[in-house]
Amino acid sequence: MNEPFRTLQNDPLELPIRITLETHYNPLELPSETPYNYTLEPFRIKHGGISLLVTLQAALLHDTVEDTATSPEDLETAFGATVRAVVMEVTDDRNLSQAQRKEAKVKAAPRMSNHAKLVVLADMLYNLRDLQRVTPEGWSEERVQKYFEWSSRVVQGLRGTNAELEKKLDELFSQRSCPTLLPH
Repeated sequence: MNEPFRTLQNDPLELPIRITLETHYNPLELPSETPYNYTLEPFRIKHGGISLLVTLQAALLHDTVEDTATSPEDLETAFGATVRAVVMEVTDDRNLSQAQRKEAKVKAAPRMSNHAKLVVLADMLYNLRDLQRVTPEGWSEERVQKYFEWSSRVVQGLRGTNAELEKKLDELFSQRSCPTLLPH
């Protein structure tokens, strides 16, 4: 961001919502036809019974470093080291190829913090719901299916984190005949 974030005295979720809306007006990549809904969807993590402020803030900000000019330092200044750490845990390394980023996410999933696991579960859920609703321009049905299969692999490493979110994901995976595993 060009200027440091202002700290708001009001609702602790107001600033991350405003930042998400403002910084994603023209993101680098937009897999959805509804950019504001897309960036705010993981915030619905609260529907999985999540109420921890750090997790909710990180869910709102999860793509901010990856898709905008916001720096990790900007996040730390505005939200603290913990939110920054969670956002960075779920941020893809743009120096890797897409295939390498996908494999890195599969490998990292079991080792993520609980906050990061919740953010990824919510992000996966709403990405997959969006893909069920509308196929992005330029995507084939085969590409959509591969995304579901990759997502299923990531979710396997997140099992045991949140039964409600995992159940909703399993419903989507079964509609696509993707493998799912029962929690241990």
